[in-house]
Amino acid sequence: MDRDRILAWVRAERLGLDDHEWRADSLCSGWTVHDVAAHMTLSTRTTPLVVLRGVIRARGDFNRMVADLARERAARFGRAELVAQLRESAGSARRTLGAGPLDPLVDALVHGQDIARPLGRTREMPVEPAAAALGHVLTSSFYGARERFRDTRLTATDCAWSAGDGPREVRAPVADLLLAATGRPTGKPAPPAPAATARPAPPAPAGPGGEGVVVGAEREEAP
Repeated sequence: MDRDRILAWVRAERLGLDDHEWRADSLCSGWTVHDVAAHMTLSTRTTPLVVLRGVIRARGDFNRMVADLARERAARFGRAELVAQLRESAGSARRTLGAGPLDPLVDALVHGQDIARPLGRTREMPVEPAAAALGHVLTSSFYGARERFRDTRLTATDCAWSAGDGPREVRAPVADLLLAATGRPTGKPAPPAPAATARPAPPAPAGPGGEGVVVGAEREEAP
């Protein structure tokens, strides 16, 4: 896929954040909107040395390192400063150590929803970039989607996109599929699969916003 095109998508998503209600909880457990915004500024500013030091401090726990860096930056910079940093680096091609070209797009699309949905706001996710991000998430070992959707076929209801194979099928808008693939709640809980042999996808915690993802042994539409 054209890297310049991917970068243009990333830039558009990074510039979409608003500067208010930053103390609210995000979809990321234990993270405020301010924390998520601070984390988003780090994707173009985290050097290999920063990662190494952070991993050592977190005793090898990657998720803890990411959370620590985000909260430290949130404490250091105010809302206006973080918004300025996001705008300044929105078009930057720099990536965190180990990240591929599509990882910043996943970061921007998903964290945009982490912020918008708890606030009850509609933040439209563009279909083509979302489909590209979802395809990457499903093939990457980082996000856990391959285990989450083992023996499951995913089908987007708002574009010509599908992936996977198995006795179960998830049908939903591509934005909800991307959130589910990255472990976020998508709205209404999925009903249990009627087939006793079907392997269920790990349940997402209840949360606001979005159309429900419907899982079943046969094809069903999200309501």
